[in-house]
Amino acid sequence: MIKKKIEDAFNKQIQAEIYSAHIYLAMSAYFEDKNLSGFANWMRVQYSEEIAHAMKFYNHVVERGGRVELLAIAKPPATWKSPLDAFKAAYSHEVKVTGMIHNLVDLAKKEKDHASMGMLQWFVDEQIEEEDSTDTIVQKLKMVGNSSQGLLMIDRELSARKAEPEENGGG
Repeated sequence: MIKKKIEDAFNKQIQAEIYSAHIYLAMSAYFEDKNLSGFANWMRVQYSEEIAHAMKFYNHVVERGGRVELLAIAKPPATWKSPLDAFKAAYSHEVKVTGMIHNLVDLAKKEKDHASMGMLQWFVDEQIEEEDSTDTIVQKLKMVGNSSQGLLMIDRELSARKAEPEENGGG
């Protein structure tokens, strides 16, 4: 049986993961509006990953006899100054999520919830990848500066991203 403190915290994390998905879908729409379909594709894949992350928490709560309570989702931003600004926002958001995951790990340790600690380790590792992938794109966008040709090259690269099945029963 999952402890109430963990259940409540995981319900808040489900909300945060769904909000993350909304941010990335809003960014996808922004990039579609700018005719940058590769960037839009990357964000749609990210949207799907965030939904899968929410479902990992959802499934964990249910499998441990807890109750999932879906909380309200705030409206995400709809526009950014530039593709670089959007990816800087994505990177900052991932850093924030990493902090949230670390706080959940601390709570699981405090509550001696070994099952949750095991599940959360997957997220700790995932956040390393999330931060790295968004920061890599930020750095590439900084390199190309105002070059339309450079932007289109990155757009082409990002169009190749495909959704991957989540490991460990997620999604």
